[in-house]
Amino acid sequence: MMDNHFATALVIACVLCLISTIYMAASIGTDFWYEYHSPVGNASELSRSILEEFISMDADEKTYTDALFRCNGTVGLWRRCITVPQNSHWYSPPETDMVRRCISFSLSDQFAEKYVEPGNHNSGSDLNRTYLWRLQFLLPFVSLGLMCFGALIGLCACACRSLYPAIAIGVLHFLAGLCTLGSVSCYVAGIELLHKKLHPPDDVQGEFGWSFCLACVSAPLQFMAAALFIWAARTNRKEFTLLKTYRVA
Repeated sequence: MMDNHFATALVIACVLCLISTIYMAASIGTDFWYEYHSPVGNASELSRSILEEFISMDADEKTYTDALFRCNGTVGLWRRCITVPQNSHWYSPPETDMVRRCISFSLSDQFAEKYVEPGNHNSGSDLNRTYLWRLQFLLPFVSLGLMCFGALIGLCACACRSLYPAIAIGVLHFLAGLCTLGSVSCYVAGIELLHKKLHPPDDVQGEFGWSFCLACVSAPLQFMAAALFIWAARTNRKEFTLLKTYRVA
């Protein structure tokens, strides 16, 4: 048995877990972690050859980053996208519709080395950017996995009508929050290091997108859920121990 305030804390914690899981999954699955805003005229001047290089699986970091600068690009954990005219031929009318063209990062891209000079394979490996990129890709999946494992433990606890596993669930969500926070930090550091090597043009504005914001919101929700789970479990255990001692006495 548990008091109403314990049950309320657990319900709130479960709601926070659900919201943070949805936010994290949406953040991983969308490609608006970072957005570039360039003048409309720049996108119409993009040649067909540059577009083909961008969507090529062999495009290096400098090639697709330059295209992102020029064509209102967006970048996620899995994909990169640019906005280009629907008909990229030289005879296309100026008022042609604009469409988004996206290409996914392959697993080899995710774990590929980053170079001191992006696109120059002879400049040597940049270990900082290499490991930041790998961590920003892996940590969100670790975070999501920990939350799902915590939910599985919660279902088992409900079936057993026990509050003791709530401490383990709280610890798992705390670790998930650390992973999410680490992923966000790695992404910010990686973007800053990239822009130091490839400076965006003066007329291009860059900003973190809503996918990035979802990940930022997910982290504190995970920490709050962890705190509620641990508090409810420890406090209920203490009261149960006191009640047992009182009955024995």
